[in-house]
Formats: sequence, structure tokens, C-alpha cells
Amino acid sequence: MKNVGIVGATGVVGEVFLQLLEARQFPVRELKLFASENSKGQTSEFNGRKITLETLHEGCFDGLDLVFFSSGDDISAQWGPQAVKAGAYAVDNSAAFRMSEGVPLIVPEVNGHLLPKKASLIANPNCSTIQLVVALAPLLRDFGLESVHVATYQAVSGAGKAGQEELGAQTKDWAAGNRSQSPQTFPHPIAMNCIPQIGSFQDSGFCTEELKIMRESKKILAAPTVRFSAFSVRVPAWNAHSEAVWIRLKRTAPRAELLRSLSTQSGLVVEDSPRDAVYPLAIHASGQDPVFVGRIHQDLDDPQTWLMWIVADNLRKGAALNGLQIAERIFDLTRRP
Repeated sequence: MKNVGIVGATGVVGEVFLQLLEARQFPVRELKLFASENSKGQTSEFNGRKITLETLHEGCFDGLDLVFFSSGDDISAQWGPQAVKAGAYAVDNSAAFRMSEGVPLIVPEVNGHLLPKKASLIANPNCSTIQLVVALAPLLRDFGLESVHVATYQAVSGAGKAGQEELGAQTKDWAAGNRSQSPQTFPHPIAMNCIPQIGSFQDSGFCTEELKIMRESKKILAAPTVRFSAFSVRVPAWNAHSEAVWIRLKRTAPRAELLRSLSTQSGLVVEDSPRDAVYPLAIHASGQDPVFVGRIHQDLDDPQTWLMWIVADNLRKGAALNGLQIAERIFDLTRRP
């Protein structure tokens, strides 16, 4: 039995952590939930009992074996090392430590062997990165990769509750004929729209979300020479991110061999019968644990390049589930269905 903490327990990812800890029967002895001052004293339910929310304070991690961080970069940067100092594994869902030297960036099905054997900081990758590398890992192993180009179509849940509330409110306004919407969470109205920006733009012309995908993928796959390029778009989907990907292999391969390779990957489900309109959809992936891949076809002008469509629930495999799988592997727990 483990003593567990969740920082950011009232956010959308924190709530999914709670659901999955219960559903996957993680052996929790004591659970401490941390939130903002506004939530202090309120309660959340876990395994039929109410747990009072706390704020972060000196010594709050004492006695804990594991702390999940699902809050902002600044909070993780300040409090993550304190959790480790108190003797806990700190699994951080923010971007604070992902590219830090010496901090493992982990997707268990891909590079779980790198998990440390003692209390340490462990970075949980960006949601779009996770689903991408789950599909790329078997192809890198079996064929080698030369380049990867990805366009993401990311749901509003990636911006938390505020993103979902903004889409809901704007959709109602649109249906009522009100087109004069004032966005708060996104740079433009998201209802009936697509926004080619996630994060802030850099001098290179890339936004921060795109840089995360490119840099994190190389680190997770230990593939510094593979060329990555990403283009991210926020779309008015409620939950689950989708990606169109162009993958250039180091050699040509028949489609059957490619499908066999993808089918061997743990955590990846192939849904590929496009003539029957069978391919991954965000609305079906939402609430599901695996990464889904389909629309797998060869480029007409380059037989070494394959196109595919990758979809996953960004709150589950893209965040909380991946973090919990990290913890299950750390403590050598039998993987739950």
C-alpha cells in the first residue's frame, strides 16, 4: 500500500487521476489532495470516502511515496523537488522538467526501462507527444525512421475546464444567432472554428506546442537524428486529440509488414478499414485507454513514406493514465485492464 498525493486535484487531469486510481485499484493507503486556496476545505470523493482538499505548504509531502503533479510549470518547478526531498517519486505532468538533463521523460510502453529505482523526478510527456511516440516506436524498431511530419487536431479539453466551458458557451451562442463572441481561453472563438496556434509563437515561427512535440519525441525515442516537424491546431472537439502523420522509413516495406509491426505495440490499437468508414475517431477514443491508429496508406510519390491517423484521449493516455502507468511500473504492480 502506498501513500499518494495529487497536486492540482480539482483540474480536469487531477479528476481523471482520481478516477483511474480507483478504477485500476491502485493500492492507496493514504491519499492527500492539493488544490488552490479557493478550494481549500472542500472535499473530493475517493473509494467511497470524502477527502478534504489542502493547499501546498512546508512539509506537506512528508510520508508520501508518490506525488502526481497536474498543475502549472511554476508550481511543479517549486514543489516537485520538495516532494523528492521528502522521499517521494514525483510524476510531473507539466513541461517544467521534460527536457531537463537527468530527468527521464517516460512513456512506459516505449522507454519504461529508464525509470529510476529510487525517489526521483519523472516527467510525463506532452499529450500529443505521447500518442505519437506509441505509434512510432515499433516502426523505429522494425524499419528505422528518417523523418516524421505531424499535424495535430487538438480538443479543447487540452486547455482544461476553461477550454471546455468556452466551447460550450460559444456553441450555445452560435446556435442562438450570437456571432459576437469574446474569447478568454483561446486567442479566437473556438466554436465552428479551427485555430492554428497552441501556446505562444517563437521567433522560429513555431508555437510552443509544436516545439514540445518535436523535442520530446526525439528524447523519448532516443532518436536525435530523426527529422521531426509539427503543426498544431486547436479544433472544436470536446475531448481526445487527433493527428495526421507522414512517416518516412529507412527502407520500403509492404503494408502487411507495417501492420504487423504496429500490431505488436502495447497500448496501440489498429482500426484500419477505411472503405468501411472504420478509422479512429475522437468521439470514440474519448474515455478509452489505448492509442488508436488507422488510415494507414503509402505515399504515392515516395514508397518509403506512410501516412496514418492517430487518436487518443488526451486526459487519459495523454496525461493521467500515462502518469499512473509510470507509477504502476515503478512499484512493479500488475498492469490493470
